[in-house]
Amino acid sequence: MAKKETTATKTKSTAAPAKAPAKTTVAKKAPAKATTAAKKTETKAESLKDTSTGKRPTAKPVAKTPAKTPAKPAEKSPAKPAVDATELSVDQRMKNLYQLQLILSEIDKIKTLRGELPFEVQDLEDEVAMLHTRIENFQTNVKELETAIGQQKIKITESTKLIERFQAQIDEVRNNREFDNLSKEIEFQGLEVELAEKKTREYTEDLNNLTEEIDRCKVGYAERKIDLKAKKEELNEIVSETKIQEEQLREKAKNLETTIEPRLLSAFKRIRKSARNGLGVVYIQRDACGGCFNKIPPQRQLDIKLRKKTIVCEHCGRIIIDPALAEEITGRVLD
Repeated sequence: MAKKETTATKTKSTAAPAKAPAKTTVAKKAPAKATTAAKKTETKAESLKDTSTGKRPTAKPVAKTPAKTPAKPAEKSPAKPAVDATELSVDQRMKNLYQLQLILSEIDKIKTLRGELPFEVQDLEDEVAMLHTRIENFQTNVKELETAIGQQKIKITESTKLIERFQAQIDEVRNNREFDNLSKEIEFQGLEVELAEKKTREYTEDLNNLTEEIDRCKVGYAERKIDLKAKKEELNEIVSETKIQEEQLREKAKNLETTIEPRLLSAFKRIRKSARNGLGVVYIQRDACGGCFNKIPPQRQLDIKLRKKTIVCEHCGRIIIDPALAEEITGRVLD
C-alpha cells in the first residue's frame, strides 16, 4: 500500500507541473486578442473620422491584373487581279500588247480626224485675248492724252489772263525798270502759251492715231471672234461625233493594260512616245521591221516566229512580233 501511495504521489507531482505550462499559454494568447481588438477599434475610429470629414475611407490598392492586349485585326490582303500578267506566256503577252497597239492607233486616228482644228482654236483664242488687251491699253492711253490736253488748255487760259493783266499794268508804269519786268513777264507767258499749244497739237495728233488704231483693233477683234465661234462649233461637232467611240476605246485600253506586265508596258509606252507614227509594236514585213523597214537577219526572224521571248528591233527599238500572230488578232491576211 505504501508503495502504491508513493507512486500516486509521484504521478500527481509529475502531472501538476505538466498543467502549469498550459495556463501560461493561455496567458500568452490574451495579448494577441487585445491587439486584434485594438486594431478593430483603430479602424473604426478611422472610419468615423472619414465619415465626419465627408471623405470616403481610402481603400487599399488592389493589384490590377494586366489588361489583355486586343488582338490585331487580320490585315486584308490586296485583291489580286483576275489575270496575273507575269504568269502569262510570251505568246499571250505579245497578243495583248498588239491588241493594245491597235486600240491606241484607233485613238490616234480619231485625233488626226480633228486635224489642226484644236491648234487653230487655240491660236484664235490667243489672238482674241491679245486684241482685247491691246484695245484696253489704247483706251487708257487715250484717257491720259485727253487729261494732258485738258491741262495744256488750262495753262493756255491762265497764261492768256496773265498777259492781259500785265498789259493793263504796263500802261501805268512809272519807270523803265517796271516796264522791263512787265515786258519780260508778258514775253515769258507768251512762250508758255506757244509751248502749251504745241503740246496740245502733238497730243491731239497722238489721240487721233490712237482712236484710228482702236477702231482697227475693234474690227479685227470682232472678225476673230466670229472665226473663233465658227471653229469652236466645228471642233465641238467633230468631238461629239467621236467622243463615245474614243471613251470606249480608252476603257478597252485601260482593261488591257492590267493584263500586261508593268515593265513591258512602260517600255512600250516609252517606244510609242519616241516613234513618229505612234507604233510601239510592229510585225515583220518582207523580211524587214514594220517600223523602220531595216532588214532583219534570218536567225532573228526564226526567234520571233518561235514566240519564246520578246525581241526588239536593233535599229528603232520597236517590239517585233510574228505576222501570223497579227493575222490571228486582226482576222485578215497581212501583206
